[in-house]
Amino acid sequence: MITVEEHLARVLAAVAPLPPRPVPLAEALGTVLAEDVPAALAVPPFDNSAMDGYAVRAGDVAGATPDAPVHLRVVGDLPAGAAARDPVAPGTAIRIMTGAPVPAGADAVVPVEQTDQPAGPGPGTTLPTVVQVRAAVAAGAHLRRAGEDVRPGDPVLAAGTALRARDLSAAAATGHGHLPVHPRVRVGVLATGAELRPPGAPLGPGQIPDSNSTLVTGLVAAAGAEPVPLGAVADEPDALRVALAAGLDAVDAVVTTGGVSAGAYDVVKEVLGPLGEVTFTAVAMQPGKPQGFGVLRRGHGGAVPVFCLPGNPVSVFVSFLVFAAPALRVLAGHAAAGPATATGPATAAGPATAAGPDASGTATTVPGVAEVGWRCPPGRRQYLPVVLGGRTADGAVLVRPAAAGGSGSHLVASLARADALAVVGAEVEQVPAGAPVQVMMVP
Repeated sequence: MITVEEHLARVLAAVAPLPPRPVPLAEALGTVLAEDVPAALAVPPFDNSAMDGYAVRAGDVAGATPDAPVHLRVVGDLPAGAAARDPVAPGTAIRIMTGAPVPAGADAVVPVEQTDQPAGPGPGTTLPTVVQVRAAVAAGAHLRRAGEDVRPGDPVLAAGTALRARDLSAAAATGHGHLPVHPRVRVGVLATGAELRPPGAPLGPGQIPDSNSTLVTGLVAAAGAEPVPLGAVADEPDALRVALAAGLDAVDAVVTTGGVSAGAYDVVKEVLGPLGEVTFTAVAMQPGKPQGFGVLRRGHGGAVPVFCLPGNPVSVFVSFLVFAAPALRVLAGHAAAGPATATGPATAAGPATAAGPDASGTATTVPGVAEVGWRCPPGRRQYLPVVLGGRTADGAVLVRPAAAGGSGSHLVASLARADALAVVGAEVEQVPAGAPVQVMMVP
């Protein structure tokens, strides 16, 4: 057997970010920026009003007070989106709305609340011929100056940014309609097993619902990638070859479930093993001991990484988070993250430790305490689905197994109750109640 770290290292060594391409802002949310993006426009792009009110010359209203208002002749109306045509001459004002360009001659805006006019004048409101200004304003008051946020050429977004809504807003405001990003990863999802039937379909003798396709599809989407269903195939080599050949050109990676152990009908291992570019191995973890990984060659050139996961659903869940998710993040342009690890025994002497994000790159590891005891597989790191309870006095979260049946990799219905995975070192054979454990939060 090899360690979790050794298998993950093999996986990450074989993947690289997908080539970047420009995409519209509407399609860029969650993708990773491939290049630095400077401002193409200034923000604001022109001097504009920060208030609804009147554009004036500050010197004209320097002595204005509520008891001695200054009367100015109103010579125009300037809503947002309109061009400023007429200048503000001495003794005049122009009614102006928030965001409208400041007209020539004006060097300040008097908020409408500091005049005799109704607050919030809107379209259709009669333009007054004279406005009474009841407060003095300094030059520059209530003005937004062009470029006070950024100027053309200033940096806006850095390469490697996972684009959020506010990043896309900044790109739009600075003149960009497209961004160079690593595209969303398309992941083919393929389940194997003669016993599988579509969810909700009637079951015959020995048949079970195909929950793995649903599980992996959801995990792929939660990882920010695009699932591409490739169906479910029986344990027949030709059926698997046809399904892979049909879908390979449309995807950037493939995840299969089932057929990777040492049984007589382990079709994935039978078909992909002889190709020489997919390696099957035993990893010192529970669940998820049998693993396969490699590349599949497209007919027109290029290689697609393939993750061959076990068939039991809890094994699929854990294996995806520990191995496939970090690789998909690399393909998408994110920095690589290592697996959640447990470096010490889960005893009262001290908690197992883990640093940084977990293997999915989206969850974190936190200190926990076992609310009840459980057994661990000798020589293998355990990833046990657990339910979170309260907290201890020092803030550690209490955990207990999600399934009454323990850590069985087939207990898929109980997986729905799991809030996290307890990560226990390979040297630990028993976690007693009250022992510290490391807790890996999961999507």
